Amino acid sequence: MKIAFHGAARTVTGSKHLISLTNGKKILLDCGMFQGMGKDTDTLNRNFGFNPAEVTCVFLSHAHVDHSGLLPRLVKEGFKGKIYATPATIDVTKVLLQDSAFIQKQDTIFMNKRRREEGRPLLEPLYTEEDAANVNAHFVPVHYHQPIQVDKDIQLEFFDGGHIIGSATVFVTLMEDGKRSTLVFSGDVGRYGDPILHSPETFPQADYIIIESTYGNKVHGPIESYMDDLDRQIQETCIHKKGKLIIPAFSVGRTQELLYALNDLELAGKLPPLKYYLDSPMSTKITEIVKQHPECFNRSLQKLFKIDSDPFHFKGLKYITDKRDSQALNSDYSPMVIISASGMAEAGRVKHHIANGIGNWRNTILIIGYCEPQSLGARLKLRPETVTIYGMPFSVKADIRTIDSMSAHADYNDLCQYLACQDQAEVKRLFIVHGEAEVQDEFKKRLLKKGFKDVEIPELHQEFGISP
Repeated sequence: MKIAFHGAARTVTGSKHLISLTNGKKILLDCGMFQGMGKDTDTLNRNFGFNPAEVTCVFLSHAHVDHSGLLPRLVKEGFKGKIYATPATIDVTKVLLQDSAFIQKQDTIFMNKRRREEGRPLLEPLYTEEDAANVNAHFVPVHYHQPIQVDKDIQLEFFDGGHIIGSATVFVTLMEDGKRSTLVFSGDVGRYGDPILHSPETFPQADYIIIESTYGNKVHGPIESYMDDLDRQIQETCIHKKGKLIIPAFSVGRTQELLYALNDLELAGKLPPLKYYLDSPMSTKITEIVKQHPECFNRSLQKLFKIDSDPFHFKGLKYITDKRDSQALNSDYSPMVIISASGMAEAGRVKHHIANGIGNWRNTILIIGYCEPQSLGARLKLRPETVTIYGMPFSVKADIRTIDSMSAHADYNDLCQYLACQDQAEVKRLFIVHGEAEVQDEFKKRLLKKGFKDVEIPELHQEFGISP
């Protein structure tokens, strides 16, 4: 048996890990898109490092595009198997893939205008909306705690990962040459005490573990503090400076947390009477899907539903889907809060809002989640004097702020709690993925001190032999 790491290896995005059995069966754990990798992004996304037609099945941990975003290309290049995921993950992924295809089309049109004028070769999107729709026939829903026998050699079970709605820890039981082995893939691990979701669940003992490490060397601030931080940013930007608060937010998870927090401020009588916009057709769709999966909500949110029929809506909130309405915000200079995708500010409408508002000292760009080092969001966090957007330089006059306590990723303490259900002596090998290189190096040292005896940090496309 072998496992190869074709994404999220020494980087955060592009999650793809391929298990190859001696009988020829191949299991792909996630099929994510690389994001924010600068000029290398397109090349990385166009080259899997394996033959999609040879993949037997896909086990999808959750819907975020850096874990699901290349499924349309996988199918387009010959994959014919089934994609196993939780019902909520399937519902969300269908919307995200369509939106990803649409954004690629629009961004390609925008960039090709300039390339045509400069006589450079034109770009093509990774896949089309039709390609995205073709993925739907491959989905197979799997509920938490319901083991399914994929075939005589492969069994799958999902446990709640607590990261976003539908996210799962993937527990795989494999039979090879009459011997049994177990492998756990964390996907992305959520935080304990999340205001909306269940905490990450424990899982059975595993022989092999693949674990994310996004914040493997950091400890977040208290989850509760982000509401105070958000309130402070609204007051400073919109009330005192009379400007726009522009918040890049992932459509799944982070947007709903923001809406929940703003609703909570309203319930507490602290929300200023301003214009609040959710400017993202996809975020609007995802929020409706989230409401359809109350089985993923924790007890606190279940109780809130008894007194508040919609904890993701509040007075003053307007949903914007039409492109013209989105563009109209650029000529409206009144104080407002704009929440828009994408979370790393790499694509979508928020990129246009940032380009339009970054030159005004009254405005604030509020970064509230992880950003790949080369992404626009990460470049803004460095507070440069100028920044390049769509190939053009912009002076950075707006304030750049961050709220780290809103992260949906586990920090070091959370990751250790997540692994506490395992007997370290029984784990044959632990692989660290989905993290920046320096973070992974630190996380490895800490895990070795915790008692894990064999900890590996795979390089891109590196393959390891593993035995039952």
